[in-house]
Amino acid sequence: MSSKKQAVKNPKPEGPESELAPITEEAQLPEAPVEQPTPIPSPEPEPPEAPDQPLTLESLNQDIQSLKSTIAELQQTLARKRKPPASNGKVQIRDKQTGQVYPSKNNACQTLLKSGELKPLIDKGVFGDIPEKNTFGWYVLNREWPGRFEELPEGSAELPEAK
Repeated sequence: MSSKKQAVKNPKPEGPESELAPITEEAQLPEAPVEQPTPIPSPEPEPPEAPDQPLTLESLNQDIQSLKSTIAELQQTLARKRKPPASNGKVQIRDKQTGQVYPSKNNACQTLLKSGELKPLIDKGVFGDIPEKNTFGWYVLNREWPGRFEELPEGSAELPEAK
């Protein structure tokens, strides 16, 4: 090693601390060992079995039928493990004044808005600047006209198309 490289590695401090022993490579802190990720062994592909009999259409057909039955069994197993569909949480709304049933709270508000029945409330400004984009309009509507609407238990009413 040249003296320049050694001076850079072990610089000599000036002053009263120069009496300290120079730091050698052995005295430096050991570096933390770097963990190598353990490779996941890939499954060894099984060598194809040497057919005892030559391939024929009948043997291939039997193989296909056995695969189809295996697939059918797997599909039945999956179908048994599936959970029933969950409700999306929509609540049907009935307008007591007109008898109209709406599929959701937002649909009730939007339908009444489009039909023009909410004109007095729009003029008051309770729905904001752009009533069509007010996604919380149902709560305003329910606050302004309490008792006019009722929530129906899920699936209890036939849904006529809301206009």
